[in-house]
Amino acid sequence: MLTKSLNRLISAPTPTQFRVNHLLRRLISATVENDKFVVVQPDGSSAPTTNTTTTSQPLKFPSVWLRDNCNCTQCFHPTSKSRKHDWDKFDVNVRVEKLQTNEQTQQLIIDWSDKHQSVYDLKWLQERAFDDKRRQEYLDDFYRPKPKHWRGAEFNQINQIFDFKDVISSDEALKNWLEALAVYGVAIIRDSPIDKTVVRQLAERVGFIRRTTYGEEFIVQNKPGAKNVAYLSDPLPLHTDLPYYEYKPSCNILHCMVQSQSQGGSNLLVDGFHIADRMKAEHPEDYKILAETLVDWNDIGSEEGKHFHNIWRAPVICLDNDGNYTRINHSIPQRDSHFSVALDTVIPWYEAYAKFVRLAREDAHSFKTKAGDVLTFNNIRLLHGRTGYDDTDNNVRYIVGAYLDWDIIYSKLRVLKSSAAASSSSCSS
Repeated sequence: MLTKSLNRLISAPTPTQFRVNHLLRRLISATVENDKFVVVQPDGSSAPTTNTTTTSQPLKFPSVWLRDNCNCTQCFHPTSKSRKHDWDKFDVNVRVEKLQTNEQTQQLIIDWSDKHQSVYDLKWLQERAFDDKRRQEYLDDFYRPKPKHWRGAEFNQINQIFDFKDVISSDEALKNWLEALAVYGVAIIRDSPIDKTVVRQLAERVGFIRRTTYGEEFIVQNKPGAKNVAYLSDPLPLHTDLPYYEYKPSCNILHCMVQSQSQGGSNLLVDGFHIADRMKAEHPEDYKILAETLVDWNDIGSEEGKHFHNIWRAPVICLDNDGNYTRINHSIPQRDSHFSVALDTVIPWYEAYAKFVRLAREDAHSFKTKAGDVLTFNNIRLLHGRTGYDDTDNNVRYIVGAYLDWDIIYSKLRVLKSSAAASSSSCSS
């Protein structure tokens, strides 16, 4: 192991410089390991704001990553916050030629073999440390809040209620609403005006509406000659919307303007991630089938004179590379009669799917929104449905809906968190 310690890289000090450099080495030390890594030992007083993080342990960074992430104006465009490297000329075998640290500014300074100098703030390095704990904290908090799965019986405990005026006027209320959606997949906004613009106001408070085949805002009511089963007064089985889209709209906003006074018309909600958990624990082989078998989902029809034929193939339970749930697909009406899989996999899939549907139906929580309520939920996670209701001239149900995408929600949530953190830092300084 080749180690270049700080005191060998700083020129011979005067007595005054020695006292300063001695303090510097005690508070921040930096070494090079194997010509490929830089190891920084930070001082505990420079801990980042995360309460669960300790800073006494050394921080180890690949040299090439440090060089790639130099924040000087030559390497980084500050307005767009983007690196400017000409990658054809970038040396992935770049080496550290000199290390320095500055205790007063809490910075690491590196002279590279490509004759460039980089300066890194200790806090910036701590926030990007490669150890497992720090990486997970970032992923679970800032990147995407970690979801908490729930049983139907827990709905009243996990469901958070927000006031429409607060969400529209307060960034703190907006942040709390979006966090609730991210963590639990559902939240209700109450006391909204009986106005068709409510869903648009909420969507534009976050970003913008996601347009689909059915337009931007859509009306859920009993319609003569309905071209979608949602536009009937019959019971609507549990499902996720638009599974036939590769980039499925992520979040539903459903504003109740008029609620049926009949016995029916109640919402049904199920946490699809919880049902997937149960399948994995109780029926592991069936879980594997539902996570691996591609299903053909489709939607054929026309809207406002425009014909469409949407198809997407994806499993019921979708996973990322780490095995985390990314999406649940489920809609009995919108499974294609084409099932493009090997013959011997068809019957096992049906048997597995039947167990998933049964568990979801048994776990469904039923509740009824009232006029002025806005039900918001994660369409790539929750299954939703509706009990049937009587529809007459004097007993109608009228819901205005729209979609948001999670990319837009997460973006807004990060902006709000960064703004809140900056405000808190400014107040404490």
